[in-house]
Amino acid sequence: MTIERNEPATTADERAMLEGWLDYHRQTLVWKCEGLTDTQLRTASVEPSELTLLGLVRHMAEVERFWFHEILLDDDLGVLYCSEEDRDGDFHFTEADTWEEAHTTWQTEIDNARRNAAAFGLDDVSKGRSRSGEQFNLRWIITHMIEEYARHNGHADLIRERLDGTTGD
Repeated sequence: MTIERNEPATTADERAMLEGWLDYHRQTLVWKCEGLTDTQLRTASVEPSELTLLGLVRHMAEVERFWFHEILLDDDLGVLYCSEEDRDGDFHFTEADTWEEAHTTWQTEIDNARRNAAAFGLDDVSKGRSRSGEQFNLRWIITHMIEEYARHNGHADLIRERLDGTTGD
């Protein structure tokens, strides 16, 4: 399977542009994981770091859920992998945790995020609040998600290069 990444049109309106770039970065993370073995997906970037491609996918599932459920809708579904005891649980997994489960969960969270965002305009303010009491408009949330993916895709690029020499934007 070859991942097709599509940049948004250079003349798209603001919403299509923002959602297009977010989808592009989502597709980039899938692309960075494509064709790797379970062992490779679990391989840490550089010791002592626990950063792995599997962990990044699990982390982004958590982030999608947090921003597009908990903050946007004020709908706390709970966490997927993290806990009060293990705030980095998305990067801590056992042999029972699989790529298939992580990828399916992440894609489900992306589908939910799209559906939840569709009910809001870019200027609409979130129903939920941050720990400090702030609310966010949808524009801010999408922009933040683009930043979050872009940063972690840089990590993913370095991990992938270390694993098999594959490079790319």
